[in-house]
Amino acid sequence: MTATSSKTLADQIEDRLPQTQCTKCGYPACRPYAKAIAAGDANINQCPPGGQGGVVRLATLLGMPVIPLNPDNGVERPRPLAIIDENLCIGCTLCMQACPVDAIVGAAKQMHTIIPELCTGCDLCVPPCPVDCIAMVPVTGHQTGWDAWSQQEADAARKRHDWRLTRLARERHAAEARKAARVAGPSGTESGIQSYSQPDTEPDRSVESGTVQPVAADDDAQAKKRAIIQAAMARARQKKEELARLGAGPKNTDAVSPEVQDRCCRSPAAPSRHDPRR
Repeated sequence: MTATSSKTLADQIEDRLPQTQCTKCGYPACRPYAKAIAAGDANINQCPPGGQGGVVRLATLLGMPVIPLNPDNGVERPRPLAIIDENLCIGCTLCMQACPVDAIVGAAKQMHTIIPELCTGCDLCVPPCPVDCIAMVPVTGHQTGWDAWSQQEADAARKRHDWRLTRLARERHAAEARKAARVAGPSGTESGIQSYSQPDTEPDRSVESGTVQPVAADDDAQAKKRAIIQAAMARARQKKEELARLGAGPKNTDAVSPEVQDRCCRSPAAPSRHDPRR
């Protein structure tokens, strides 16, 4: 009795991709590329991280001739690791939004860092960075393609990518629910506006009591820092918009909700009402 596999052709093709989710193939992730190959809409030589060895893997599966890697999609190279210069990082979160496997740790307006064991070397975090503080450093010597990557690492990267998609969907649904709640409000009208628009009428009792509130010695330094961050955030927003117009931005951010994407460019002096740090 012959056992038959329940996997589709696209599933089998995806199993042979390196799962870096780098979008260099022209698709937003490895899964869409696998589907395109199965449908005959893409060729087997569009994955630079897999290299020529990856072309052989796909050709063997599909019974196709081995062809050279398409240089239009990139070149085979040693696997790089993203490194963030933490002294320059402004905490804009754009790199975190672009990372397809959640290999970057940080928060808005806080320093970010890479988790080396999780980074797939996809390069997607580099273009959005407004201060150019991310470098891609080769870490596999002369080993390239599948010689610089293992099936175990590919399987782990795919799981992290799938978890990210699930998390983004959950965040998107939560953001939509919060927006609907704000619009509806307790009386069916948009809520929260009046309470947040009332001026502060509480008198300053410090003058009446003869006391003076202490002024922090580093107020000027903090003000300068806030101004620098605000200027960097403005540049981040402008750079993101320019990349989007040129079609050069990451292809894997469609699942990121507008609320999350906009979080990076909020003024430090006016955080979102839903900012978890408040």
